[in-house]
Amino acid sequence: MGEVTDERLLNKIRRVKLLILDVDGVLTDGRIIIDDAGAESKNFDVRDGHGLKILMRYGIEVALLTGRRSQVVEHRAAELGIAEVHQGTWNKAEVFAEILQRRNLAPEETAYAGDDVVDIPVLRQVGFAVAVADATPEVRHVADYVTGCRGGRGAVRELCEVILRAQGFWADVAARYQFT
Repeated sequence: MGEVTDERLLNKIRRVKLLILDVDGVLTDGRIIIDDAGAESKNFDVRDGHGLKILMRYGIEVALLTGRRSQVVEHRAAELGIAEVHQGTWNKAEVFAEILQRRNLAPEETAYAGDDVVDIPVLRQVGFAVAVADATPEVRHVADYVTGCRGGRGAVRELCEVILRAQGFWADVAARYQFT
């Protein structure tokens, strides 16, 4: 887990400057809990958040792109320092194109992680397409990489490590946290 050896895939990952994540089913486990008062909650994995913080420390930017709207997502994004959050997005490919244009990025400089068929149009355009382990078969089929972990259960942390290793930052991470 976390190590890619295929040179063609490594070359794709080395170009990544921006990681875009779907939220429900990728950054969360996909469950939405609504209490009697209508308050919504979601489950996030703290390791995923730490992985994103490490990734951003090494210059890889992160954006969220989700079809649903939720205050919980706004709170989590703010907590992690993710400024670019697109919620209520029905046409993810259109928003993806706007992100590229505004940031002056080529599709090959982006990675996207998804879990359901609504993510396929973006997955087909990015340089590094990722499906979480419990993604639909159609999504896993178009992905360059399928995580060993499920969405909301370490998949994003694994993806961050894959990018950091491929881009040569993992030794520095290991030294910083003294685990080598």
